[in-house]
Amino acid sequence: MAVLITGCSTGVGRAAAIALARAGLPVWASARKIDTIADLADQGCRLVRLDVTDEQSRVEAIQTVGTLDALVNNAGYAQAGPVEEVSLDRLRAQFETNVFGAVRLCQLALPAMRERGRGVIVNVGSAGGLIGVPASAAYDMTKWSLEALSDALRMEVRRFGVRVSLLEPGGVVSAFAATQASTWPETVGPYEKFRANHHERMIRYTRPGAPGMSTPEQVAKVVLRAVTARNPKARYKIGPAARVLPLLYRTLPTPFWDAFMRRLFPMT
Repeated sequence: MAVLITGCSTGVGRAAAIALARAGLPVWASARKIDTIADLADQGCRLVRLDVTDEQSRVEAIQTVGTLDALVNNAGYAQAGPVEEVSLDRLRAQFETNVFGAVRLCQLALPAMRERGRGVIVNVGSAGGLIGVPASAAYDMTKWSLEALSDALRMEVRRFGVRVSLLEPGGVVSAFAATQASTWPETVGPYEKFRANHHERMIRYTRPGAPGMSTPEQVAKVVLRAVTARNPKARYKIGPAARVLPLLYRTLPTPFWDAFMRRLFPMT
């Protein structure tokens, strides 16, 4: 079973490549810069350069892998900032990586999977695809898109023997807070205090050992389960945040939910 995993330079993608290789699966680990994953060859992975936003790179990667049994769409990043200040160019870039890259790789992988009558597609979403969080609209919109993509695709390709699963991890220990801070638009206006508060809270909530946080290795175990299961689940919720926050979002009256979010992420 050949598995292609996108975004393996850090975090969940790297951990998943290692976990699947250790389980004896032929793994193709990919990243935009091959030198960032060179050490994964020592873990038993094959390496392929893949920029999920570049069509030539996508086509060449699929051709290099050849027969592909499973695709793990993990590549993605977080764009932070209030809606008023996030430029459309940055928003388009967020969708190019987190959504359109995943969609196009599905399109490239599916014909061969359909012809053989088997295959697995695992999309790595987020609890952010189930709720909206202040300063995370750009990121959350992309993860909401993966919810729709995975639902529609699952029903479309099931009759061809192809299974589709969506992972919904909550907080994952990673460089997420640092990435968000670096992508927040420069501001000295009405959102400056919010920016400082948000960065402080993200560091607190995503640090190792923070309540409810999962490690990349824990998420990787679920990737392995989804790839190898005879009948994988449509959705895998990972960690307390993915279970509790969406429930609160659906059941609390909107004013109470909004007040809860303002307490988590003070804006003044």
